[in-house]
Amino acid sequence: MSLGKLLHHHDEHPDAGGTIDRPRAYEISASIGFLGGRRAVFTRLAAAARPRPGDRVLDVGCGTGYLSRILSPVVGPRGHVTGLDPSPAMIEYAARRAPANCAYVQGEGQSPPFPDASFDLVISSLAVHHMPAEARPEALRQMFRVLRPGGRLLIAEFRPPTVRAARRVVGALAGPAMRHDPRDLISALIPGAGFTVESEGELPLLYYVRATRPAGTGTV
Repeated sequence: MSLGKLLHHHDEHPDAGGTIDRPRAYEISASIGFLGGRRAVFTRLAAAARPRPGDRVLDVGCGTGYLSRILSPVVGPRGHVTGLDPSPAMIEYAARRAPANCAYVQGEGQSPPFPDASFDLVISSLAVHHMPAEARPEALRQMFRVLRPGGRLLIAEFRPPTVRAARRVVGALAGPAMRHDPRDLISALIPGAGFTVESEGELPLLYYVRATRPAGTGTV
């Protein structure tokens, strides 16, 4: 079985959604996919999310907890990072490596088990494409719901390389779920859920959108 098939065995159809249940294989693939630069890319992504000391952060589709562990020292002991993922294997893997101010919860982005306005920052990286297409709008509405008014959102998705040879290599590793234009997934979903889009950006292999929940808004 190829590495792409191993990680995306559920993606016979790219809009079908699903979970990744092999955390160690995922970590190996992610390291290879970012050509050894994964830490630098995700550190820059964490900075783009504008975390602050004391923030309550939700990481939707946290996977192995890689990004939440980068955010942990930034929010500090007064802050807290909660990771949410539908895969029991991913949650178990992340929990074993959790810093003191991180916790991990099994659940889906479209039905997070958290009260309204309970987070200052919601992030999601490389997760939206794993949700069934019909569930993505509700997942964004739920991110809006659990953010406090004035809270911040950052969503990042895979950005295929522009060089044809590199695109073939990454496509072979990643499988069909990653063969998309990320703007098709998230550019309309975010404002449609009630967020105000502030900026867009690109990092190696990633495209991200930053947005806020406007102050004084209720749930949608």
